[in-house]
Amino acid sequence: MYLYETHMHTSPVSACAIVSPAAQVHAYKRRGYTGIIITDHFVNGNTGCPRNLSWSKKMEFFSNAYVKAKKAGDSCGLDVFFGWEYSIHGSDFLTYGLSIDFLLAHPEIERMDIEEYSAIIRSSGGYIAQAHPYRTGEWIASPYPVSPCLLDGVEVFNASIAEHFNKKALDFACEHGLAMQAGSDSHSENLHFASGIVLQKKAESIHDIINALKMKQAKLILLE
Repeated sequence: MYLYETHMHTSPVSACAIVSPAAQVHAYKRRGYTGIIITDHFVNGNTGCPRNLSWSKKMEFFSNAYVKAKKAGDSCGLDVFFGWEYSIHGSDFLTYGLSIDFLLAHPEIERMDIEEYSAIIRSSGGYIAQAHPYRTGEWIASPYPVSPCLLDGVEVFNASIAEHFNKKALDFACEHGLAMQAGSDSHSENLHFASGIVLQKKAESIHDIINALKMKQAKLILLE
């Protein structure tokens, strides 16, 4: 079995995180994970990226966490994949399958609504899943899922939020036949419980993870 983290953050790219990319890598390696997807907050969300930078400099800042994590992962034997968490009025969308070159080529992506964002991500070969869709907070304009036609998947278990939010997300995903995933949403290396998914085959690329999610071949790591 091969364990993968699907939702995690590092400092300073995610303003809310208190752990470096390398420290996260070593923490997951100690937990027995095969790989992680770096999903730092994008530059339109809870980011540590200075707002006054040029687009290329923003993307350099944003991708630096992945570069550092990949280097650490290569050294210790943990696979590291590139992703991000896109924010629209407080709602968050885990995005996989596209590269930093894609982001560099699309500066307009920073200000898209969910319809525009979903269209460009999916038409470009990417995958989008709404993270913790029912989570509430004063910064969240609408604590509900977006239209299922805009999504590939849903985070049905987030280890960092209340269980009743996860139950609603699971019901939504089941009702609409969407891919289901679990994640820790870790912001620190000191987690009491690490979530994610289990695959029967080792993922050679992020697209292997995406395909396993879409084909419902990923086992979710849940609290008992």
